Amino acid sequence: MVLRKIMSRVVVAALAGLLPAAAVAAPGYQSNSLWGGTAEWGGERQVVPFSTKYNPGEIVVSFGDRRLYLIESRGKAISYPIAVPREDSRWQGTTNVSMKRENPSWTPTPSMLRANPKLPPWVPGGHPMNPLGVRALYLGSSLYRIHGTDAPWTIGQAVSAGCIRMYNKDVLDLYPRVRVGTKVTVTWQRFTTTAGADPVREHKTAGWFPWKATR
Repeated sequence: MVLRKIMSRVVVAALAGLLPAAAVAAPGYQSNSLWGGTAEWGGERQVVPFSTKYNPGEIVVSFGDRRLYLIESRGKAISYPIAVPREDSRWQGTTNVSMKRENPSWTPTPSMLRANPKLPPWVPGGHPMNPLGVRALYLGSSLYRIHGTDAPWTIGQAVSAGCIRMYNKDVLDLYPRVRVGTKVTVTWQRFTTTAGADPVREHKTAGWFPWKATR
């Protein structure tokens, strides 16, 4: 108990000052929606029409839309709001889900520690200040993950070092729908969708697509 309290104080002291400072609005982002999100930036989970070129079960991450799309059926997807990488951490490509973890632990990268030496060297899974939140989907052989967050106010913003952040409630919804091997396309392309047409159903397990990972 004493160790947990000490760890809590260390993590809070190291991370609390980072989160608001890291919130960088996109060009044209209205200040009155910076922390709350809107239908475009942030917002809620919803079912939307989507491009028919993607197969059911695939994940499409649009940094341009700041949305993660899980293709539910041909021409229809579940749309989740996400936080995206900062400008200096942008990337795109095709990969797959290589591993899944519940309540993952977090270890900062060497570059993170150089940028902020006060960061803790390790945060246990399940800790309320764990930056990975309650679930994580690991992408290929990279360090990038789709994961929850301890900072829900950052969803809809360009704040991460390369990972894709989700609300904890949304990553809990996504996690059981996705299997290891699921194809993931990450792009800056924007997609035309009509939001809010259907409520999101309770989760079901999505199909497995064992695609080869690329970096």
